[in-house]
Amino acid sequence: MTTVSVEDLARASETVGDLIAEVRPEQWKAPTPCTEWNVREVVRHLVGMDLVFTAMLEGGPMPERGADPLGDDPVGAYRASSASLQAAFARPGVLERSYRGPLGSATGAERLQIRLYDLLAHGWDLAQATGIPALLPEDLAEQSLAFVQVQFSTQSRTGRFAEPQPVEETAPAIDRLAAFLGRPVPPQL
Repeated sequence: MTTVSVEDLARASETVGDLIAEVRPEQWKAPTPCTEWNVREVVRHLVGMDLVFTAMLEGGPMPERGADPLGDDPVGAYRASSASLQAAFARPGVLERSYRGPLGSATGAERLQIRLYDLLAHGWDLAQATGIPALLPEDLAEQSLAFVQVQFSTQSRTGRFAEPQPVEETAPAIDRLAAFLGRPVPPQL
């Protein structure tokens, strides 16, 4: 399986950040395919997970549960958390070390893969909810799909993802990733 790099995370983060920067004020409360969250709550999740992963990698304190890290500047909060996370992953030895989390231990390289598929899936959610085109990197979506297919062959989806949804085999990798993670994907026109 191909491993992803910090540069891959940066590429995906920038694409999602550009999408978030285009969200209009009236869209922040719009529903998303991630049914329990609206647009603002998806962005809040992305920032929150960036902060959690950064704290995990740096051995620092975890962010306060339930806190809203977005404040009055969701775009700025996203870009700042994304930059901190990329810096944490780029430190020497981080990708090789093992880190404990709620779902067990994983190397930094595996944590990077986990962060990437979550970012791409939620970037897809935001694009669907807002109608803003997101040029999410197809090569990274393909790699992320391969990673989650292996990961979920041994882990439970319960409480994390719905069952895979139908999608055309010829659909873009980002749509196939979203469907595998339980999102209904509209048919291609």
